Amino acid sequence: MSFVNYQTKEVNCKIVFYGPGMGGKTTNIQYVYKKTAGDSRGDMISLSTENERTLFFDFLPLDLGEIRGFKTRFHLYTVPGQVFYEASRKLILRGVDGIVFVADSQVERMEANLESLQGMEKNLKEQGYDIEQLPIVMQWNKRDLPNVVSIEELESKLNKRNLPSFESVATDGVGVFETLKTISKLVLMNLKSGL
Repeated sequence: MSFVNYQTKEVNCKIVFYGPGMGGKTTNIQYVYKKTAGDSRGDMISLSTENERTLFFDFLPLDLGEIRGFKTRFHLYTVPGQVFYEASRKLILRGVDGIVFVADSQVERMEANLESLQGMEKNLKEQGYDIEQLPIVMQWNKRDLPNVVSIEELESKLNKRNLPSFESVATDGVGVFETLKTISKLVLMNLKSGL
């Protein structure tokens, strides 16, 4: 679904951070934005509701090398985590090239993780995506908290397809760039195979 701009010689790729509300999607993007050099990033755009939760998306282009003479630019988006924003989630998934599923590791959030994952898969299928072909990376966030589910349980319940996965503490940047590097690499591999 990448967009090629022949005039500027850029390939634009869309990566969506998906997961339950308050799981760390926006925190991931904010950390990347904060640690990325000013000349290689665009503006972050955040649209929020009255209760300060992200309604639409955070936007961050990153320049990451070239493909056949074209610069690659990644646009990072978050979906709203709250279930009542389902229409916004579907809209943001349009044209996606890769997904980071950010799971909240807390025991009491497992049901929300499962619900969000099922919703993501349903939304992708409704839009005609082959979920087996779409690059997806799993991120087990909030690993620093005391009441977390084991990695084995997260893997068995949320990662049945054995996708790449990373432990993270997004507030401290732990696992954030490892996750981004892996999804970016998978998206570029997908893109190169389609050129």
